[in-house]
Amino acid sequence: MLPIKNKTRVLVAEDAHLVTEIIKRALNEMDFELIGTAVNGEEAVHMAMTMNPDVVLMDIMMPVLDGLEATRQIQKQSPVPVVILTSHESPELINKANEVGAAAYLMKPPQKAEIERAIIIAMGRHADLMKCIRLNKELREALTEIKTLRGILPLCSFCKKIRDDTGYWNQVDDYIRKNSSASISHSVCPDCMDEHYPDESEMIQATK
Repeated sequence: MLPIKNKTRVLVAEDAHLVTEIIKRALNEMDFELIGTAVNGEEAVHMAMTMNPDVVLMDIMMPVLDGLEATRQIQKQSPVPVVILTSHESPELINKANEVGAAAYLMKPPQKAEIERAIIIAMGRHADLMKCIRLNKELREALTEIKTLRGILPLCSFCKKIRDDTGYWNQVDDYIRKNSSASISHSVCPDCMDEHYPDESEMIQATK
């Protein structure tokens, strides 16, 4: 038997009761699961954190905390697809919604087909974004790994040069500089100071 597909769980944040009822009815008819409603942005953030919805329908103009700021906080704390609900469409508004992490928008009052389309778009874009974030993280980790010295390094017992993968013997500082993100700062250790610069070594000891 094929597994039963879970319903998409939707959180609605809208302070206009009539609009909320329109959305509720449409979600029920399309077999979505309404898991909660918020009447201000602060409630929306809290419910998104605790209820883990699959998507949030978020009104822009709400008391306490507006929808854009609520969306920004949700994406920062627990990323989830967000569809912005608005009565006024403008390029500036769309840009602001994109900047805070909204993946789609709906004009009010929303129609059933438009709600479904917006939810599908938002979930698809959010999945792509999460994939890009994951791949970028993996790439950064891979670059860090490349710059980290690992394994056994063939080191000459006499001149202390290191043999690389091509068989070439490198000075230690050149090898480290090429194969890691470390910078080399030359100095003289106390033992070498005693051996090669005994007079200076005695002066240093006398000043301690």
